[in-house]
Amino acid sequence: MSEALSTLAQPCRHLEEIRKSRFLAQAAPVESIERALAFVREAGDPTATHNCWAYRIGQDYRFNDDGEPGGTAGRPILQAIEGQAMDRVVVLVTRWYGGIKLGAGGLVRAYGGTAAECLRRAGRVPIVAMARLALRCDFAELALFKARLAELGAEVEQERYEADGVALQLQLPQDRVAAAQARVRDLSRGRSEARLLD
Repeated sequence: MSEALSTLAQPCRHLEEIRKSRFLAQAAPVESIERALAFVREAGDPTATHNCWAYRIGQDYRFNDDGEPGGTAGRPILQAIEGQAMDRVVVLVTRWYGGIKLGAGGLVRAYGGTAAECLRRAGRVPIVAMARLALRCDFAELALFKARLAELGAEVEQERYEADGVALQLQLPQDRVAAAQARVRDLSRGRSEARLLD
């Protein structure tokens, strides 16, 4: 997956009727496996015929066919997530059976297609790789450091006042680490170094 990954801007839904069965895809951005599984529990309909799902969060992924023939529901949903170059996403497709059997190929197309269409229509945000930096500065330099590093997208996670100055821990986009380190050296005239934590 060399394509830049994105996640959902907010939860979304998409409903399709396929040969009298209703398929409702619900998707949400998630940061953890626990959150993905909680979404499946909360969004699933216990009165429906099947609640099939998949999630991908970095290298972690899982899918579930919920009683449909093996490989006809959960895996196609996961393939829809990957096909849309998405990460940190959970998709639940709920089916209410309408009395007409779809066959294995029909199920794969129904579950995968409903999931893919839901994700295709959704608003997305790019996933930006983040890094953490630690640095120390004098009290007098603190406001200047924070303002100039904020220009690079750095956010202060921790600020600790000590006898001889301030210790900062920052989070910023990974592709701006070198620029931030150079800026810290310049602002402090070489007295401070920004150390990569991750």
